Amino acid sequence: MSADDYDREGVLLNQAATAVWPEGIIQVKVPLPFSLKWVNSYLVPGQQGYTLIDPGLHTPDAVLAWNAALKAHEIAYEQIHTIMLTHQHPDHYGLAGWFQQRTAAPVLMSEQSHAYAVRLWGNDDSFSLELTDLYARHGMPAEVLNAIAPHLAAFRERVSPQPEITYISAGDMLQMGNRSWLAIDAPGHARGQLCLYDSAERRMFCGDQVLPDITPNVSVVPREDGDPLQQFLDSLVHLRSYEVELAFPGHRDPFTRFDDRAAELLLHHERRLAQIASLLEAEPCSGYDLCQRLFGARISGNTHNLRFAMSETLAHLFHLENRGQIHSRTRNGMIIFTS
Repeated sequence: MSADDYDREGVLLNQAATAVWPEGIIQVKVPLPFSLKWVNSYLVPGQQGYTLIDPGLHTPDAVLAWNAALKAHEIAYEQIHTIMLTHQHPDHYGLAGWFQQRTAAPVLMSEQSHAYAVRLWGNDDSFSLELTDLYARHGMPAEVLNAIAPHLAAFRERVSPQPEITYISAGDMLQMGNRSWLAIDAPGHARGQLCLYDSAERRMFCGDQVLPDITPNVSVVPREDGDPLQQFLDSLVHLRSYEVELAFPGHRDPFTRFDDRAAELLLHHERRLAQIASLLEAEPCSGYDLCQRLFGARISGNTHNLRFAMSETLAHLFHLENRGQIHSRTRNGMIIFTS
């Protein structure tokens, strides 16, 4: 990639932004209409054709980029025999049905991931109502809340058509290329997310669980039990038990130092938790007020970034409360956290 791959707004242009990695694994940088700029998709070659991992968000720019990438590598749609989704977030899931229509390939993902996708992009707005209710109880003002439901609804066309899903589970072995890959449960960023590990070559497709130079989002999701941040931290500890020489992430470029990066993420969250506890000791506040103090101008006027920041702030607050380090009380219908 170079500066020539972007327009004046920093958006990835519709060209074959690809790279080829060991054993012919093709990285396709599929453009996104928000700050991450692109999501990584991968084509894993084998004797029967290609396995496609995480095809990206369904936008006109993404379709143009895919057409360019396949043309550049002389790959026909019919050569894609399997579509594998690490998790259900729209930037990974969105083009799965579109590709399935063109390839007749099965789309593989975990049952938990699929259940969330159905819940989020089904035929009713219950998820939007649940999320806005959660945010309201934690202090988000009405004028900000009003943008959440339309923002979520706008993703429906970006994940359509919906694919038919074949379930796989953690512990399953998946044949990709000429190797067998172990599916590993990797919750926290997304419940039901699966990483894929090749023990022979010590390579891992790690979805959004371990990213080389950005911190994966960890969010509270309405009606999902448990502590997502604790799940994420536990998953990082588990993933460190695998020897990884090359990791293929959902964002940024493939990287080495997988174990070191997982350790850095663990330390990052401990520092963030200590920072939040210190802020609350100085001044009790709502989740929304804390979110503004932590993220400030980075989320101003951007509903997409605000949603991620708010849900991540709540994940840290709930985790600290589970640890017994902070407490919450309700004041005038709003939840306030204090040390």
